[in-house]
Amino acid sequence: MIATLTLRERRIGLGLSILLAVIGLGMAALARQGPMAIHGAMALVLGLGLVFLIGGALYDHPEQGRERLARYYDAPTRLGIIMALFWGVIGMGVGVWVAALMYWPEATPLWPATSFGRLRPVHTSGVIFGFGGNALIATSFYVLQRTSRARLADSVSPWFVLIGYNLFCLWAASGYLMGSTQSKEYAEPEWYADIWLVVVWLTYFALYIRTLARRAEPHIYVANWYYMAFILVVAMLHIVNNLALPVSWTEAESFPVWSGVQDAMIQWWYGHNAVAFLLTAGFLGMLYYFLPVRAQRPIWSYRLSILSFWGIVFFYMWAGSHHLHYTALPYWVQTLGMTFSVMLLVPSWASAGNALATLNGAWHKVRDDATLRFMFV
Repeated sequence: MIATLTLRERRIGLGLSILLAVIGLGMAALARQGPMAIHGAMALVLGLGLVFLIGGALYDHPEQGRERLARYYDAPTRLGIIMALFWGVIGMGVGVWVAALMYWPEATPLWPATSFGRLRPVHTSGVIFGFGGNALIATSFYVLQRTSRARLADSVSPWFVLIGYNLFCLWAASGYLMGSTQSKEYAEPEWYADIWLVVVWLTYFALYIRTLARRAEPHIYVANWYYMAFILVVAMLHIVNNLALPVSWTEAESFPVWSGVQDAMIQWWYGHNAVAFLLTAGFLGMLYYFLPVRAQRPIWSYRLSILSFWGIVFFYMWAGSHHLHYTALPYWVQTLGMTFSVMLLVPSWASAGNALATLNGAWHKVRDDATLRFMFV
């Protein structure tokens, strides 16, 4: 990490690390006890650790600015993949645990943190956001540079995004174990963690747009369309669904601004579109780059990939109410969600068919290439 930064970038990183430590100290001092205090202590420890890491190597052979501009910047991608593997082990391991508890409920030790209700969101969030989110951030940096033929716009922002995002994931998982939750499916972290994620995510979006703006390739390849939709829509979903009023600036607890059936509708507009734009659009961006590269064949139909993109963007956005059939939600909204869910056959089959047709003439590679097997399945 440090070896890839110039002296100026190291100083910026040092300043951001000090700021993180100060924020953590402030949270811990104000809260004094409870989840917010523990999360403040985590931020303080992380900030101080980064201060010592960067400060200790501040003048050790800094990179020269002009020499590295001809190279892609893949160091953040490597960290993102490592963190994806870490959260994959945590999330899936806890998933096995909670699955076992459904059959052997008496196997839970007599600690609140090991109860099914506290472990389940650690599993879901660990796999979706820890594993999936890190994989998407890491591969988006990799794909963006190669399809734009441009280095990332700066070398500090990607580290801030990855470190800040994983701090959020750590706050979320530890908060669930302590019983701190907003009780929103896939959106349980409390208000201060939500605000922190907004800062991280806006930095991510700005970095992506800045890099695209300096691209050497005039065309924006379709994989970047999917990644941008993932970044932009997830930001919108997170902000709207997590609007809340803190009980106190020194406590983790908060109350959502939405109530009743409106809260349910916004929650499942969020929940379903988190599936749409994080677990679908982002991973389709991955597929549209890595499948042709591994198969060494161009996408069968570029127009079909664009049709799939706009189909997902438009149809998926309206489908969230299908989680609320036969509830107090107005009947016309339930019908709308059901109708658009059926219409999702268009982008789903378009992308799947496009991928299968791309493999025509390359099926012999599927027998030996684990990556292509994964993509095909």
